[in-house]
This record gives sequence, C-alpha cells and structure tokens, in this order.
Amino acid sequence: MILKVMLDLIVPPRCPISGEIVGDTGQLSADVWNQIHFISAPYCATCGVPFSAAHVVEDGAICAVCIADKPHYDSARAAVVYDDLTRQMVLRYKHGDHLYLARAFTPWMERAGYDLIAAADYILPVPLHWTRLLKRRYNQAAILAQALAVKHGKIYAPSVLKRIRATSPQGRRGAKDRKVNVKNAFAINDRGALGGKTVLLIDDVMTSGATVNECAKALKQAGADVVHILSVARAVKK
Repeated sequence: MILKVMLDLIVPPRCPISGEIVGDTGQLSADVWNQIHFISAPYCATCGVPFSAAHVVEDGAICAVCIADKPHYDSARAAVVYDDLTRQMVLRYKHGDHLYLARAFTPWMERAGYDLIAAADYILPVPLHWTRLLKRRYNQAAILAQALAVKHGKIYAPSVLKRIRATSPQGRRGAKDRKVNVKNAFAINDRGALGGKTVLLIDDVMTSGATVNECAKALKQAGADVVHILSVARAVKK
C-alpha cells in the first residue's frame, strides 16, 4: 500500500482516453465516463442487441434477426455499445498491452451479465489459435474470463474449447463472410466435462456474433446444456 501511494505520487494514474489524473489505474475521467453508452433494457432476449428507444417492446422480446436465424447460444449480453470511444479502449487493451483496462471492463461485464455469471458452471474465453496467441502473447478474452471466474467462485476452463484453424481477422468482413470464415474452426478438448453444464463464454467484442455462435455450436455438440455469451462491447447498427 505504501509503495502504491509513493508510486502514484511520482507517476499518478491517468485516464487512458483523456489523460486526466484519476484515482486509480484503469479508471476513466468523469467526462469520458459520461460519453460511454451502457447497454440497458430493452434488448433482444437472445442476442442482446438493444432495441430502439422509439419502439415499445415487452420483456423477453426477440429481434427479427434471431427469429429468422436462431443462434446456437441461449443468450448474449454486452456491457457497452461498441463505438468510437469504446473502440479506442478495446483496441488498446487487445493490441496495445494496456491490460490494466481489464480492471474497468470486468465490473461493466458483471453489471451487464450478473445473472449469467451466477448461473454458470464453467467460465471460458473465446480461444485464439496458437499462432495468433504466440504473436500477441496473451488472450484478451482469457484475462477477463479468469478475473470473473476467480471473483465469483466459478470454474475457469480455458482449455476446454480450442481453435483448430487459423482464421483470418473478421474486422472487414460482411456477416455472411464472417460465418464462412469461422465455420468448423473450433473443437472441444474434454467432451465429457460439459454434459448437462451451463457455460458462460467470454469475449471482448461481439459484432455479428458469428464467432461466438460457432463456439456455442461446438459446446452444445459436446453436451453443454446451456451456453451464454458475455462481452465487453456490442456492435450496434444505426
């Protein structure tokens, strides 16, 4: 504690976006905080995409996309809308070694998916292929998954699900191409472990949902009873 106080006096913690001095590492300044769009009800009961405020919907409503093409996962939630501001944070965390941002992200995820966390038997991350993990040196989703599992006394199982094919980045692909890109890219290491279990799959960003849906398909085929998805951010079409 004394060392931390001395370090903060010498190099005070700053907001990762504005650079303003804040109380602790990973905290955001008040101005930046007020610009973040946290996702709250009403949202699709399946994929978690927020409904427009102009539409009146009942609890448990499902969006047209999920009705037309039901996902393999049972439900998905995200803490914030993936926009210019949160994209900066996620990319710095994911590619810039700003791992301290996990301190900000995990409480957001707890707020968005408290019931999903409570129901989970296993918490595991969307896996990286070993070639990408070697290049990046860490799996950003695994850091979040482990933090949530430890805090809530859940089984952290990063080795259950594996990526067996080195897929190309999804970023610039359309929805159909994303599905093709990740098709059959995941497999299960321990098929006997998942029978009748509820799995919470963690990722940093959910865009089209193609990656987590393919993961959920593999988990369900291995015997998982329920698969939920929880991410930091969710891409939302305007």
